[in-house]
Amino acid sequence: MTLFGRTLGPEEITSLVFLLMVLVLWIGAWRSDRNWTRWFRDWEEGRKERREAERETGEGGDPTRPPPTAPRGPWG
Repeated sequence: MTLFGRTLGPEEITSLVFLLMVLVLWIGAWRSDRNWTRWFRDWEEGRKERREAERETGEGGDPTRPPPTAPRGPWG
């Protein structure tokens, strides 16, 4: 095989194939990390929205519940 005017032997062709395989693996790992980061950012944004909604309706998130009373029991 000739590449850029140079004849490549079997060892060099094998090296190129392995380098391409490493590149594919690296791109796959990068995509996975990028997808995880995107998922986490979306989850965090949703969590903040839920928290703000709870604050608007009250601490419990349910406007029909009465406000919490003073702590009672052996630990309160």
